[in-house]
Amino acid sequence: MRKKIAIVTDSNSGITQEIARDMGVYVLPMPFYIGEGSYYEGITLSQEEFYEKLKGDVEISTSQPAVGDILDLWNKLLEDYEALVHIPMSSGLSGTCATAMALAADYDGRVVVVNNQRISVTQRQSVLDAIQLAQAGRSAEEIRQILEETKFDSSIYIMLDTLRYLKKGGRITPAAAAIATVLRIKPVLQIQGEKLDAFAKARSERQGRKIMIQAIQKDIETRFHGVENVRLYAAHTDNEKAAQAFCAMIREELGITVTFCDPLSLSVACHIGPGALAVGCCQKIDRYL
Repeated sequence: MRKKIAIVTDSNSGITQEIARDMGVYVLPMPFYIGEGSYYEGITLSQEEFYEKLKGDVEISTSQPAVGDILDLWNKLLEDYEALVHIPMSSGLSGTCATAMALAADYDGRVVVVNNQRISVTQRQSVLDAIQLAQAGRSAEEIRQILEETKFDSSIYIMLDTLRYLKKGGRITPAAAAIATVLRIKPVLQIQGEKLDAFAKARSERQGRKIMIQAIQKDIETRFHGVENVRLYAAHTDNEKAAQAFCAMIREELGITVTFCDPLSLSVACHIGPGALAVGCCQKIDRYL
């Protein structure tokens, strides 16, 4: 007898293969090209190896999972499950979601792709929400509808340590990067929905942390109707010690314990570089359970 619903995501969620096994979900590793070699996040490329290569100024580019890898995983899972829910990274940041949707059209409704428009810690929460919804008896299509209905009930703010990698990727001019370096500006970016956008400029790391906490606090009060309705997360790029200190600061300032603190996905890290700190939140979906 087949089990009911499998939950699939990709490594942009920050869910490692080991964590996925513990959660009972399945993770497609994102491919990278470093120099002339190809690697898979969390399988043939660790966080430590990635940052060593990134700091060495090696050319790094990201790619979508191969169609064959997606279909192989889906077909294998559908031998054991009635249906599967696939939660890829934001459609505004990659073509991965559009590819999965096109492929799912051939599966007669047994594969449901969620255009959840999240990444990293908020994408991971979507996976946790999908697990809860499946356990509550929701169908794959109902899970898709709920996750898409609530997709913008989240925020992420990221403080960069350097603009070097945005400049390298052509996302900022060399002149702007040079000015920011001279003035020691710490840019704060935001993800609310599809895109990674500029949010604020901080003159120090301490000021940047305060800006992010104040922004999250405003979201909690004005968008999510109080701390009891949200979960908070922290994230970082090769900056674990600072991230743990940031978690303590969040707890002290907002009175909420961080649900989890994850490394940012390497697909994000290759564009923003090491040393970044982030805070995110999602509104709870209790009303659907």
